[in-house]
Amino acid sequence: MKSRWMRLIGLGLAAAAAFAACDLSEEESTYKHFVFAANAGAGKLSVFSMSASSGSLKEVEGSPYTVGGEPQSVAVDPAGQFVYVANYFSDSISAYEIDPLTGQLTAVPGQPFTAGFGPYAITVEPSGKFAYVANADGGDVWPYLIDPDTGALAPYGSLAAAAGAHPSSVTADPTGKFLYVANAYSGNVSAFSINSASGALAAVPGSPFATGGYVRSVAVDPGGKFAYAANDTTRNVSAFAIDAVTGALTVVPGSPFLAGQNARSVAVDPTGAFAYVGNWGSSDVSAYTINATTGALTAVTGSPFEGAYAPNAVAVDPSGKYVLVANYWSDDVSVFVINAASGALSELSASPYATVDGGHPSAIAVVRIAQ
Repeated sequence: MKSRWMRLIGLGLAAAAAFAACDLSEEESTYKHFVFAANAGAGKLSVFSMSASSGSLKEVEGSPYTVGGEPQSVAVDPAGQFVYVANYFSDSISAYEIDPLTGQLTAVPGQPFTAGFGPYAITVEPSGKFAYVANADGGDVWPYLIDPDTGALAPYGSLAAAAGAHPSSVTADPTGKFLYVANAYSGNVSAFSINSASGALAAVPGSPFATGGYVRSVAVDPGGKFAYAANDTTRNVSAFAIDAVTGALTVVPGSPFLAGQNARSVAVDPTGAFAYVGNWGSSDVSAYTINATTGALTAVTGSPFEGAYAPNAVAVDPSGKYVLVANYWSDDVSVFVINAASGALSELSASPYATVDGGHPSAIAVVRIAQ
């Protein structure tokens, strides 16, 4: 097994390469891309290999893998070594080690791991030392220490931090200093500072910060300057500037920005140039350019883009070439090519790709692993 830190270095080089043109054949031989889709209706995790040159998906041998009841979120550690799934009905976290060559999964010893009441979202902060789980029914966030060798999780329930009502999304900023939680029923985002030694959370000044109605997702741009929240019932996106010292949020001028019906998920591309929102009710994807100075959003020409069916989650691959969408009602994953100049989307001709019949994919994650 490659060491965790060797793979972190490889992944860091991969992230840097995303900003420069590279030969596609070299990309295919140097990196492996894998896609993980959590199927809420089936208690399964679908795993696909992804072609760097075409964006096409192929299900890996052994997929789908069994997880817990109603998985609602999936996260991969920064080294691309482990994948974690938050199981809402089971009050547990499933964990698997990822084979870097094939994408096949091996259960982490001791999994599933205990979670709080109704775990709905999970993320791993950038150092890969800690994982955080938002427990929707418990209204709190649990930190976990990750074993760097096995991927096992040690829950720090005693360090649980109170969030708002029904926390549904959680993400860390790229520095690993701050954590943001979208509270669906409260209509706000809780912000915390992260203790780098213990993983403990402390509310930042002014938290929580108001959003629109039934906020379902929060994302931070790769520069750590802006945060975006998808508001389901108000059909828009709240945008905030992040205070680099305190982590506090300030509303961006012009926010909120119009999205589609039931804006359910938001993701930012690796360059920080574009943002994408999956609209559950209108079954499409809104695309925006991001003002690098203010963080304001401007709709891309042609937006919203069709080709999704009740999209519950949106992700951008680490190379910045593709947008992937988990389609809840059609039990599949759509793949779109990103126009690097405009941010516009074009669906692949072979898309969508089936997950599990009746699976209702609820979450999606993409990883790029250096070989």
